[in-house]
Amino acid sequence: MSHTANTYGQPIGLPVSGWTPRPRPGRVTLDGRYCRLEPLDAQRHGAELYAAYAMAPDGRDWTYMSVGPFEDEASYLVHAHKVEASADPLHYAVIDRASGRAVGTLALLRIDPANGSIEVGFVAFSPALKRTPVSTEAQYLLMTYVFDGLGYRRYEWKCDDLNAPSRAAAARLGFQYEGTFRQAVVYKGRNRDTAWFAMTDRDWPALSAAFDAWLAPANFDEQGNQRRSLAAIRAEQA
Repeated sequence: MSHTANTYGQPIGLPVSGWTPRPRPGRVTLDGRYCRLEPLDAQRHGAELYAAYAMAPDGRDWTYMSVGPFEDEASYLVHAHKVEASADPLHYAVIDRASGRAVGTLALLRIDPANGSIEVGFVAFSPALKRTPVSTEAQYLLMTYVFDGLGYRRYEWKCDDLNAPSRAAAARLGFQYEGTFRQAVVYKGRNRDTAWFAMTDRDWPALSAAFDAWLAPANFDEQGNQRRSLAAIRAEQA
């Protein structure tokens, strides 16, 4: 049931018993099996991040970002120092536990403690991070912090409607498409129609169980290839 009725017979939303505003996310370290999330520190992480991003053959990973690409390490460090100081978006560096190096970043933003809503964004994953268990676990660690650690009700993902890889990533991770806001943003001198995706605390228990199963060492063969996809695991568990 998605609604109830008031004394006038009008449909109204279900009560949220005992609701109180949620804490704001903090500059915390989140540990996983394959990676660790640390608050972005430009001095500690900046050079490693730039080196990881520089592994890409061109600048296409920045096409749908509001920043980048960066011409050199100095210009990236200016950016890193700027975002390090920000509380919303709140940026985290992804540390590959195998190498001990920072290989990407992501952030929590549009933080709304009163309504328990928050967005993940500014996902900048280097070639060393893409399509690895590290990239999935980084997302999972942040989701777990938001839902289980802070008690938020809603977790959003938004992207340029033309950004096919981002839309595919949202679907793979279990976000549900909710619609497209036309002419929502102007960035880099061009229009952006924004595709909205989200998951809620009601979705989270099933999604969390699927992440646990996918990230288990037994789900990968000797070459590190997955045995079952995340979508297949969700379907089986459903």
